[in-house]
Amino acid sequence: MTPLGAVVRGLVAGAVGTLAMDTLWYLRYRRGGGQDGFQTWEFSASVKTWEDAPAPAQVGRRLFEGLFQRKLDDRYAAVVNNITHWGYGMGGGAAYGLLAGSLRKPRVAYGPPFGAAVWGTSYAVLPAAGLYKPIWEYDRKTLAKDLSAHLVFGTTTGAVFRAIKDI
Repeated sequence: MTPLGAVVRGLVAGAVGTLAMDTLWYLRYRRGGGQDGFQTWEFSASVKTWEDAPAPAQVGRRLFEGLFQRKLDDRYAAVVNNITHWGYGMGGGAAYGLLAGSLRKPRVAYGPPFGAAVWGTSYAVLPAAGLYKPIWEYDRKTLAKDLSAHLVFGTTTGAVFRAIKDI
């Protein structure tokens, strides 16, 4: 597998992994009483201001504002959330692709540790950025829900990468 092929396969696998994780989060949202349809929920239609915006939007906002030295208006909060969320998932898939693609035989079993690493990284980086509390301040249920979603992401990314490796 060429490095470019591994990156492209990883991007695709990361996109499918992100969709799988989002599907799990959406099902939990609906089970908890959420009323929005999947498309409305997925594209953050309820996010109207930066104060409403989740961590991916805040990271994207900081990157944009730091790079371009100009403020982003509230109307961009939802789109920045989606670009950052999907970009991170697909970028993570590309990195996974480079690593797994360099091995003799990529295995689906590499996906869960990858998902766990992505989860762990978020609890190291986001508190340092002031966007999350330190991991020890979250209850076990919250951490387990978040970890399980990232395990779905990693497992799906690994499975899709393995399935399309010969394309």
